[in-house]
Amino acid sequence: MRDVDLLQSALGLTPPWVVTASVFDVEKRRLDITIDFTKGSLLPCSRCGKPDCSIHDTKRKVWRHLNFFQHEAYLHARVPRTKCSDCGVKQVVLPWARPGAGFTLLFDATIMTMAPVMPVYAAARLVNEHDTRLWRVIHYYVDQARKNADFSKVTCLAVDETAAHRGHKYITLFVDLDQRRVLYVADGKDAQTIQAFTADLEAHGGSAGTIAEVCIDMSGAFIKGVTEHLPQAQVTFDKFHVVKLINQAVDQVRRDEVKRRPVLKTTRYIWLRNEPSLSAEQRQRLASLSRTKLDTARAYRLRLAFQEVYDQPTHGWAKLFFDRWYNWAVRSRLEPMKSVARTLMHYRDGILRWFQSDIANGLIEGINSLVQAAKAKARGYRTLRNLKAMTYLLAGKLDFALTHTK
Repeated sequence: MRDVDLLQSALGLTPPWVVTASVFDVEKRRLDITIDFTKGSLLPCSRCGKPDCSIHDTKRKVWRHLNFFQHEAYLHARVPRTKCSDCGVKQVVLPWARPGAGFTLLFDATIMTMAPVMPVYAAARLVNEHDTRLWRVIHYYVDQARKNADFSKVTCLAVDETAAHRGHKYITLFVDLDQRRVLYVADGKDAQTIQAFTADLEAHGGSAGTIAEVCIDMSGAFIKGVTEHLPQAQVTFDKFHVVKLINQAVDQVRRDEVKRRPVLKTTRYIWLRNEPSLSAEQRQRLASLSRTKLDTARAYRLRLAFQEVYDQPTHGWAKLFFDRWYNWAVRSRLEPMKSVARTLMHYRDGILRWFQSDIANGLIEGINSLVQAAKAKARGYRTLRNLKAMTYLLAGKLDFALTHTK
């Protein structure tokens, strides 16, 4: 079998496309393959599909293909434009590359396989390309997959922000809790992110009116955005963020008290973690300190008591327990605990909504961790667009149409 016949079979080319030549340069570690169409070929219109259109003109192009063993491979071809009586002059669709691409479809598929499991700059070094070229491929397929995504059945939503860059730069993630996928990534963390999400939701066949449940933290911006743009949604305030507020109050009590009670130095984390996560030494120290009359010990007991709200068998019992806890907290003479108790009472209905919705942001916190881990491996992303694309790639459950000839 001749080399051109072998390459034709390997590339999966069918008439009128044929491999006409190949040049292998050992010193440059490079294989160049020339493809052409047979003389007198008639090709279909790329717009309307009308068969047997004549060739109007051609333009020579080059594409990077998968390596031939350790050698870089490139495809060269005259790309024809057809003359259609209905559509005019249109460039043909090639079986080995998408329009405007510098890589073949198989090379694209390789990039999209590597991108979720290694930093893009590492993948670029592996294939000996600049990472900006790889990002163009990633953005193309992510944008195309998102364009075709169907959000028509989305009814249950979680919303949370995550850090984008050092400093006060954030993105907000919108997650479909039923399908466990990222639907949308918005710049910032204000009320406008909700508006941007609803526009994107409706562009993908969904409706703001069908969102029945939303899990958010007690951010005023998120509450305002949900109220204005998701009017049918019942709000559940995330358990993690509720407990986080109480932890911050406990820590404030400790910081106020440590100035006069040095025994509290280096004890911050034993008051904020649940006992099973402490070491034996930390548990022993906690047991000793929690039996004292320290203000921090009293705040800690309030923290433990509040967590029992979520252990109640029904919404009614939880409401009764919550109200008793509130009365205890506001009479504690511990200003940080009194303040957080008043805040939680203000949002009581949304906190106790958990007993009807049974939703929390645990999934979205896991996605945040996944995104932050990828960002750390990549040593950060140069642009927000890159970070958002990687978030969709890792957690969007997108359907990538990576078609190719073989």
